[in-house]
Amino acid sequence: MSRWVASLSVTGLGLLIGCTAKPEIAAKAPPPVTAPVAAPMMPKGASRNMVIPAALSDGSYPTPNRNLSSAATVWHLRAALNVAALACRGPQELVIVAAYNALLSAQQPALAKAQSTYASEWKSGGGDWQDRYDDAMTRLYNFFSQSPSREAFCTSANRVLADSNGVSPEGLPAFAAERLPALEQPFTDFYRAVDEWRGRGGETVCTSTSNFDGRTAVLLESAGAINHSIESSADLTTSPTRTANHVEDRSECLSMIMQRGGRLRTGISR
Repeated sequence: MSRWVASLSVTGLGLLIGCTAKPEIAAKAPPPVTAPVAAPMMPKGASRNMVIPAALSDGSYPTPNRNLSSAATVWHLRAALNVAALACRGPQELVIVAAYNALLSAQQPALAKAQSTYASEWKSGGGDWQDRYDDAMTRLYNFFSQSPSREAFCTSANRVLADSNGVSPEGLPAFAAERLPALEQPFTDFYRAVDEWRGRGGETVCTSTSNFDGRTAVLLESAGAINHSIESSADLTTSPTRTANHVEDRSECLSMIMQRGGRLRTGISR
């Protein structure tokens, strides 16, 4: 009897063990599928080795139109519209040329006065003021002739010329101060678009503080191709720089270049 009970107990224990639930093994989740990230689109008209002015601390960009007197503002407005009359093409070309000629005719005394006053301001600096003035005018015309912003610039110039109709000679300085920024904006908008493209990973760049005062620039592309333009060896350490990665020291910028296996090409940038 005791043997039968023991056998029964063992059998029952085996049944209980057999009925015990087996621990579940968690299934491994498949690795997440990473969607390919499209490279940022380069702004229209930009190029990988393009050098642009470095943004200032307030987010604006250095241009030839900063810190102008009233006479200089009028003369810079005329220069911008002159470029538009010479360079703009398409359906608005004839409209711009006609409106520009009308402006010259209506504002001839005011423009002559602005030119004379502006030249006197340069002359007061002494020395070879005429050469400095001519160089400044060349930079000004080159600024407004930048082709990547041509379409937007011509549209703005067409609007400014249309609004200039009826402006009195006495009111021209105020009109110029109000509208010159609108003629400049297509170019600074382009600079900002390039900086934003580089900041999104399109490119890393080191540039000089200005591209319009005869100083130099250093460009570091993410692919490692480098254009390094210098006027003197002193510029390598004395000219401040900014990059998309906020590199402020030129020597650090050059260190970044060499770490990426870059090569230097020396020349003059004006």
